[in-house]
Parts: sequence; structure tokens; C-alpha cells
Amino acid sequence: MSDLFAANPSETDKARPLADQLRPRTLDEVIGQTHLLGSDGTLTRMLSSGRLGSLILWGPPGTGKTTVARLLADRIGYRFEQISAIFSGVADLKKVFEKARFERLSGHRTLLFVDEIHRFNRAQQDSFLPVMEDGTVVLVGATTENPSFELNAALLSRSQVLRFESLAQPDLELLLERAETLLGSALPLTSEARQTLLSLADGDGRALLGLVEEVVTTVRENETLDASNLLTVVQRRAPIYDKAQDGHYNLISALHKTIRGSDPDAALYYFARMIDAGEDPLFLARRLIRMASEDIGNADPQALPLAIAGRDAYQMLGSPEGELSLAQVVVYLALAPKSNAVYTAFKAAISLAKSTGSPMPPKVILNAPTKMMKGEGYGSGYIYDHDTPEAFSGQEYFPEKLGRQDFYHPVERGFERDLRKRMDYFARLRAEKASSAKDLEE
Repeated sequence: MSDLFAANPSETDKARPLADQLRPRTLDEVIGQTHLLGSDGTLTRMLSSGRLGSLILWGPPGTGKTTVARLLADRIGYRFEQISAIFSGVADLKKVFEKARFERLSGHRTLLFVDEIHRFNRAQQDSFLPVMEDGTVVLVGATTENPSFELNAALLSRSQVLRFESLAQPDLELLLERAETLLGSALPLTSEARQTLLSLADGDGRALLGLVEEVVTTVRENETLDASNLLTVVQRRAPIYDKAQDGHYNLISALHKTIRGSDPDAALYYFARMIDAGEDPLFLARRLIRMASEDIGNADPQALPLAIAGRDAYQMLGSPEGELSLAQVVVYLALAPKSNAVYTAFKAAISLAKSTGSPMPPKVILNAPTKMMKGEGYGSGYIYDHDTPEAFSGQEYFPEKLGRQDFYHPVERGFERDLRKRMDYFARLRAEKASSAKDLEE
């Protein structure tokens, strides 16, 4: 490497990772998380009150969870004890609890920081409850996963969940400037490459500093990297995405809601995010098929067959060609007229079916394959609809016990406008035929 950064710190300091060298020494030095650490932030208010309860710090990697936990202990004068749920078991927890009890006898309180706390099983999570309740430890757990799904309700009820956000662009720029100050010189990057470097960090401060170290160790003397050259010397980070965890559910929710909200550009963005992160395209195809019925329905009857065709096209073409067919479906569904009338009608019908038992359908629409059944009136009086002038008999088909029900309400959008007219037409005919039948009876 050249002497580009000749003003670097001592050799001992250089051996430490850049992220460790730049670790904040006070809460005021923490970059980002102003909703927690700003003048009116949650943690600021908590500290000003003089009380610190157990906390669950939830957020993406590289957002400062471990650093904040350590600085909280410093601020309130507690011992800082750190364990990782990945490497610790029940025996380790017992040792930590025993040490905390001993220190408490000497007047020393313990802040126990548990990294990746969601990795502990339910029984291990329960073991924290007694020492939290009797004040042996103040628990601060860190997790990248949604605590609602991963942590015991009992543990959550005794803790306050604080959400850590990915670092915004200005936060990353400030962190990069601190790194350059420590290194003694600006990184040899064009302005475009500098923005690319910040984008590659994906809101992760630790990842940004790792990328900086890659640039420092690979750049040649008197070389300035443009965006293209930068991508050749740093290994691109995988997006924050776990197909079985929180990132997966967040993005599929975003895709579904942007299609429902008729925003094809946003929908394509989230679709591309998931594809880029390695999501199974057939999972996306299945979700698009669901949307075609749930959010569009009969407002555009072509949505469902097109979604199925998109799936079939992907299965025939594979990646990456087949993904274009799914992208076509995404745009079509986003711009299609929307209706959840079938979805809500089906839910209402299911609810009624579950709550009303098994009432017998009217005998008039039951088959009578035996003489006895004919004698019981099965099929008696049935009118074959095609034999009527309108191909509509107007007979009542609901069980007599239930009476006529009204589930499906087409909207005034797309093809459902026509369906509404047909339903109104049949309702009028039904009423006329019922009136005529009543007159004949009288």
C-alpha cells in the first residue's frame, strides 16, 4: 500500500478494526438514532429521570445497539457484562447471574447486555425473569429480528422495546468523515464513487467502515477510484434480507401494499429488491396470484389468468429471463382496477357457514335418485332455468332456516360495474317472479 494515509494513528491502533477505533466514548458521540438519543429522545428522557429499566434494542446490524448498551452502563455507573446468545448456554447464564448477585452485595449494579437474544430458546429466555424482577440485573438485549415473533411474552412485558433505525445518508456521510479524519486523508474516490460507497453500506455503519478498510488496503498510489473501479475492489454486501425472517416479511408486505395502492413504480422497486436479495421467484409468483384474487378480483377478471401465466412463463424460462414475466404481472396488477368484493364476500360466507351448522338446502334443488326421496319431495317443483325466457327461474336456493343472504357487493370499478348491473337485473327479475307467484297463490 502507498503512503496515502501516512498520518495514520500508531501501529498498535492500526491493528484494531476501524469500527473499534471509532467507537463512540459517550452517548453524545453516537451517530444516528436521534429518536432515542436526541434532546427529546426516549433514552434521553429515561436517563434524565434517573431510572433505567430493562430494554430490548431491535434493529438492523451496524446501527449502534452494542455501543449504546455499553455507554448506558457507563452513564449510570453500572457494571457492564456482555454475553452472546450464540455462544452461551444455561451454565454460562448461571455464572453471570451468580457474579451479578455477588457484585450487588458490594453495592455494584450490573447491566447485562445479551447480543442476539432471540437465539435463546424459550426456557433460556424465562431464566432471565427472576433476576430482572429482583433487580439482580438490568437486562439489555439486542436483536435483529422482530421481538414480537422471537421473544417470550413474559420477557417483553418486563422490557421496553426500542427500535434502532438504519443509518440515513447524512449519518453515513458523517461517519465516513470521522473515518477520514482518523486516517488523515480523504478517500481517493470520485464524488460518484463516494456515493456508491455509502449506498453499498446499506445503512450499516460497521459495514461502511469495513468497506473503507477495503479501499485503504487495495488502492494504488496516486489512484482515484470511480464508481466502476470501486465495485471491482470491494466486495458488495448482500442486502439485509433473510428469507425466513423479518426482512422477508417487511418487503413482501411492501410489495403487496404498493400493488394494492396502484403504484407500479414502487411495486417494481420492492419486487426488484426481493429478487436481488435472492428471494425464490416462485414465492413471488404465488403471492401475485393471491393478489390477483384478493385485491383485484372481478374488477379485472384477466388479472388472475395473467398472474398464473406469469408463473408458468417463469417456470418455462427460468432466471433471469422469466423474472421479466413476473415484473410484467407486477405492473399489470398495480394498474388494474381494484376490488376486494369477492374476498370480503367469501369471508362473510365462511363466517356464516361456520356459525350456522348444517341446515338442509331447499328440497327443490336436491336430486331424487330413489322413489322414497321423490316421495319426500326432493326435486319437486324445480324449474330448469334454461326453459324460462330469461334463463332465470328466480327460485330461492338458500336453506329455509337461513333465508336469503347478501354477501357479494361489486364495486363501481372495472368489470365489476357490469357485474353490478347483472346482479341488479337478476334481483329485479327475482322480485317480479316472487310477486307473480304470490299473486297466483292468492
